[in-house]
Amino acid sequence: MNRNLISGLFFAALTFGGASLAQETADTVAPEGASEGQVQALTDEVIASLEAKMAGIPVRSDNWMVAAAHPLAVEAGAKVLRAGGSAADAMVAVQVVLGLVEPQSSGLGGGAFLVWYDAATGTLTTLDGRETAPLEANHRLFLDKDGEPLQFFDAVVGGLSVGTPGTPALMEDAHRRWGRSPWPGLFQDGIRLAEEGFLVSPRLASLVEADSERLSRFPATAEYFLPGGEPLQQGQRLMNPDYAETLRVLASDGSAGFYGGEIAAGIVSTVRNAPGNPGVLSGVDLALYQVIEREPVCAAYRSFEVCGIGPPSSGALTVGQILGMLNDYDLAAMGPEDANAWRLIGDASRLAFADRGRYMADHDFVPMPTQGLVDPDYLSERSQLLNTEGALTEVSPGNPEFDHASNWADDVSLELPSTSHISIVDQYGNVLSMTTTIENGFGSRLMTNGFLLNNELTDFSFKTHSNGVPIANRLEPGKRPRSSMSPTIVMQDNAPVLAIGSPGGSRIIGYVAKSIIAWADWDMDVQQALSLPHLVNRFGTYDVEQGTSAEGFLDSLIELGYEVNPRDLTSGLHAIEIGEGLIGGADPRREGIALGE
Repeated sequence: MNRNLISGLFFAALTFGGASLAQETADTVAPEGASEGQVQALTDEVIASLEAKMAGIPVRSDNWMVAAAHPLAVEAGAKVLRAGGSAADAMVAVQVVLGLVEPQSSGLGGGAFLVWYDAATGTLTTLDGRETAPLEANHRLFLDKDGEPLQFFDAVVGGLSVGTPGTPALMEDAHRRWGRSPWPGLFQDGIRLAEEGFLVSPRLASLVEADSERLSRFPATAEYFLPGGEPLQQGQRLMNPDYAETLRVLASDGSAGFYGGEIAAGIVSTVRNAPGNPGVLSGVDLALYQVIEREPVCAAYRSFEVCGIGPPSSGALTVGQILGMLNDYDLAAMGPEDANAWRLIGDASRLAFADRGRYMADHDFVPMPTQGLVDPDYLSERSQLLNTEGALTEVSPGNPEFDHASNWADDVSLELPSTSHISIVDQYGNVLSMTTTIENGFGSRLMTNGFLLNNELTDFSFKTHSNGVPIANRLEPGKRPRSSMSPTIVMQDNAPVLAIGSPGGSRIIGYVAKSIIAWADWDMDVQQALSLPHLVNRFGTYDVEQGTSAEGFLDSLIELGYEVNPRDLTSGLHAIEIGEGLIGGADPRREGIALGE
């Protein structure tokens, strides 16, 4: 068992001052006036879900299910679903709590992509709540005085990296389209937790300690995460009255109260006055922000259609390319113990990432061969490159059918792990898959109004050209940076059968593709698929999950011609299978659970 699994198990068993995490969760989200028996029932279900996850057993239900990254957030969503709310309603409640108890990963100061299956109409809709570059930004934003790219964290920490947040607008848009519950009530658990406090988890405490130097840069951030100059400790009760007040404004005024008024003024002031690294975000950027409905991107895999959101996300395209190239190979016959299966998966991923680096960006700003990249004939042609005895010695972008002739240079942007994922199915048959982020852990490290601001602009390529050729994912005013977030709904016979997604930077794509393969080809249930050790290859080096059975492939992969890198691979997959009933799973590497009834 690796250190991440041990951490998860420890978190499940840990008690703080005699009150377990499960008791804390139940006490917080129990309805007003709940009896002792009702609170105990909530406690028992959290314990059961944590135990099931660590034992590799999926959670089953008949009516609804929610899977997300923290028990407090999951129970807040479950409370909404129990009361007859929709998956969109539950998402709002989950996101509000995640932004408080898991602030390093997502929140009001970030962005998200959402995929929705509507049971009443049988249609898929994808919403783009990605952050935008400020209108005052220009191509030199991340270049030094000599025109050379800044070091990554020199760009990240401070106002320079902050894009216009999209999450509050996305929450409101989804609720307006598909909500059933009154909007103000969706904030109640978040407000109560922020005012009364919550117990700091081992994961949050360890991440604060590891990042304490950067978190100490700005007074408001340091005061919250490093009270008295010391990092937050696990089990410490943490209150956030500023966040509670922000939630009250959202509950009463909607997203207009976020994108205008005192909250917006606080965001702009924090960004533009960040000591040592001010940014250019303005009130105009906030006032102009809009969620965009995008056409879903679907790719055929076996008897399924694997669907997600298109550019500026590269997730659906790259996951779709990986799976599409593997369609011609019998992975089921090989099984997960065959090194050749991982050779095929790894090199299909390398080929897909080559196309990603060349072509994928915000197609509102650059022409993109979106359909050409997942065209079955193109992917079949690319798959023939996998007919080798060992690892591909050379990988380059392909030539998909392109509506507009363009010549792009390869991207050089860096995307580090963070983020969170939410999967929900409601009693009406609606399915939601949403990946949400502030980009790097703790984002820009700037805090205002009780929440952290993103560093999403560093997802752009710092360089704008390579050898005189423009890079598609270069920074431009109003543009949305390319993302690897891959919220996915898998369809079969025009009906949803799986909702899945993960955090993890650009490795998100590999985590999601591997889990779909494990579920579709290797006959694993969703919990087994999520728990399966990771092997991820993006650019040639094979990352192998340290301390797991995946290390058994090290010699075989080296013999096949790969460089290998054993390391922690902390995904945060959350998935729900939809069939006769609902079957849910949560990644054992993090603190999340799946719950349903």
